[in-house]
Amino acid sequence: MSHASQFTLLKQRRFAPFFWTQFLGAFNDNLFKTALIVILTFDAASWTDLSPSMITNLIPGLFILPYVLFSATSGQIAEKMEKARLARLIKWLEIGIMAVAGIGWLTHTLPLLILAVVGMGTHSTLFGPVKYAYMPQQLKPEELTGGNGMVEMGTFVGILLGQVFGDVIVMQKPHGIQYIVAATLAFAVLGLMTASRIPVTPAPEPDLKVNWNPVTESIRNLKFSSQNRTVFLSMLGNSWFWFYGAMVLAQFPVYAMTYLKGDHSVFVMLLTVFSLGIGAGSLLCEKLSGRKVEIGLVPFGSIGLTVFGIDLYFASKGYGGTSAVDALGLLAQHGAWRIVLDVILLGIFGGFFIVPLFALIQLRSDPKHLSRTIAGMNILNALFMVAAAGVAMVLLGQGLTIPELFLATAILNAVVAVYIFSLVPEFLMRFLAWMLIHTVHKVKTVDGERIPDEGPAVLVCNHVSYVDAIVIGAASPRPIRFVMDHKIFNTPFLGWIFRTAKAIPIAPSSEDPWLMEKAFVDIAHALHDGELVCIFPEGRLTTTGEMSEFKGGISKIIERSKVPVIPMALRGLWGHLLSRSKDSVLERAFRKGLRSRLSLAVGVPVAPVDVTPELLHQRVKALRGEWK
Repeated sequence: MSHASQFTLLKQRRFAPFFWTQFLGAFNDNLFKTALIVILTFDAASWTDLSPSMITNLIPGLFILPYVLFSATSGQIAEKMEKARLARLIKWLEIGIMAVAGIGWLTHTLPLLILAVVGMGTHSTLFGPVKYAYMPQQLKPEELTGGNGMVEMGTFVGILLGQVFGDVIVMQKPHGIQYIVAATLAFAVLGLMTASRIPVTPAPEPDLKVNWNPVTESIRNLKFSSQNRTVFLSMLGNSWFWFYGAMVLAQFPVYAMTYLKGDHSVFVMLLTVFSLGIGAGSLLCEKLSGRKVEIGLVPFGSIGLTVFGIDLYFASKGYGGTSAVDALGLLAQHGAWRIVLDVILLGIFGGFFIVPLFALIQLRSDPKHLSRTIAGMNILNALFMVAAAGVAMVLLGQGLTIPELFLATAILNAVVAVYIFSLVPEFLMRFLAWMLIHTVHKVKTVDGERIPDEGPAVLVCNHVSYVDAIVIGAASPRPIRFVMDHKIFNTPFLGWIFRTAKAIPIAPSSEDPWLMEKAFVDIAHALHDGELVCIFPEGRLTTTGEMSEFKGGISKIIERSKVPVIPMALRGLWGHLLSRSKDSVLERAFRKGLRSRLSLAVGVPVAPVDVTPELLHQRVKALRGEWK
């Protein structure tokens, strides 16, 4: 089935004005912030007595401080107010903040500029819940990954362009300061113009009574979010990414100047390649995920953040430049390309990590509490980023070099990833399934939208190989509880995967009547809790490639739980290395070849009243056809 590209959203009013509003906000934040950091790094003596290293960590910390103080309040406001109107009010606030900053620039008054940094942090704090709660109201579930990819791409390209133009404009002598004042005001006004085109987006909770106490509301907000384990741990994963990013990006100005012997254009180049990497990774998520929320990309992204963070340390140690260079001159130095490649790949894998997390939080949060959930995430983000600024300053103060800081952050990322994925095995399961269907196999899902996004249902499918469950799980937009033979359930390694996925083992009554009855009880409980359950009614793997008759277990399940049954058929797995084909192992290994084609066809749901083993057998066989 063909689908419209995520880029078509830019032609639609439900997305385009919102996209350009958030893009311009990110651009202007960084235009102003980068100009200030550059001035205070490369012309520090005429502005302050603080060291450049202290400044580059202090300003980002002050920028995100409002996230800690005002996120809880902003989340409530976003639930209570119509979002298009709120976006316009926030843009008016941005114009006022840039006016204050303009006075600070022109009068050489650093306290006013610092106040404006906090003000722009407040502007971003207010817009954050609007930004991520708006999309689930305007986009379809299958558009969420693409929409989030576009927004993340737009955000980081906005950050990139803001940083580049902030650096370039402020260094234009003798009128760079005046140019920055004019530019920041102009882009704030342009943001207001795009916000005026955002379509009406109703408030989820217009009667909400706002609690103006940020401490009690923050605690209540985080407590509510923690009740949904998967969402809360996804929020923590998101916040960890911002800790990682803050630790690395805040060092780029001094890293460029001290370790790479570069001027400000080298700093700009590092920001450019990282932001382009984030944008590319974010856009690739839709293609790699198959237009669904694919959290299997999160462990993949985390692996890349560790591998290339570690390699950035070694690349920095091996850099051979000894003389002052600009961006072009840097690329001619021994070892420079390895550094650039590491930074690009950190960005790409960062996109793989962050986009699915945003989409998962949007999809699985209570819609009436989504803005406050995003606000809670912003609180955590802010705390993690403030902690990153503090940790960086302490470690650098204790004598750690910047490359050593990169190494420590990458290793810590691996530790955090293992911890989070052990708490939510679904991430790891989806990663293993995603790797299987993107390396060994090329899987096409036919009518996959028939698998419901919510509510209980029983999936029935033909049983061809030991990896059937993994292929089906990879095609589903949500977790599935598989019912499988207890011997397969206890298979080495695969058994660990099935236990992690909370599969339900079953045995024939002749072997273990207690385990058989327990399986039916567990199935009933899972369906009562609104989960998907998948069974293989043949009761065993095929030894001929043909389907056996369906056992009566499905009738027993439906007698207890009146839920729809969805027939499915796997095609192309017969003869697989892990099937029970009698051909030799060597022949099976080479017959299919690398990237062998598979298909999962999903049929029309069958109402509980119509369910019989014979009918389901006919439906599955018709879906499979002649392709085994």
